[in-house]
Amino acid sequence: MKFIKFLILGIVFGIVMAKSEAISWFRIQEMFRFQSFHMYGIIGTAVILGAIGVALIKKYNIRDYHGNPILFSPKEKSVTRYLLGGSIFGLGWALGGACPGPMVVNIGYGFLSMGIVFFFALVGTYLYGLLKNILPH
Repeated sequence: MKFIKFLILGIVFGIVMAKSEAISWFRIQEMFRFQSFHMYGIIGTAVILGAIGVALIKKYNIRDYHGNPILFSPKEKSVTRYLLGGSIFGLGWALGGACPGPMVVNIGYGFLSMGIVFFFALVGTYLYGLLKNILPH
């Protein structure tokens, strides 16, 4: 009962992803082939809303679920790591047909073959956890 608001938020997220067609493999392929602006519009909207959210968190010192302050620490700027990480993420996204959020929504929508993609996303996450100390950050 304690996490019901997170369950409701996840359901709303899934509905928004499905209704906006962001879970559509065809929409994702259109984006990677530069054939449609649809997904770029969704991603651009998410970036703008995220920037507004971060600005509000900083301005009003909003705290997390447990009451801890949300801190933003400066990161080392390295174009190489962003290009490498973005390329790996993009390849996985293009090959799998979904990024992590829509991947789970697709499973809930009944596309059980996305379970294979989800499994390998978990494997990749686990491997990153094992190797993060030797990877450049």
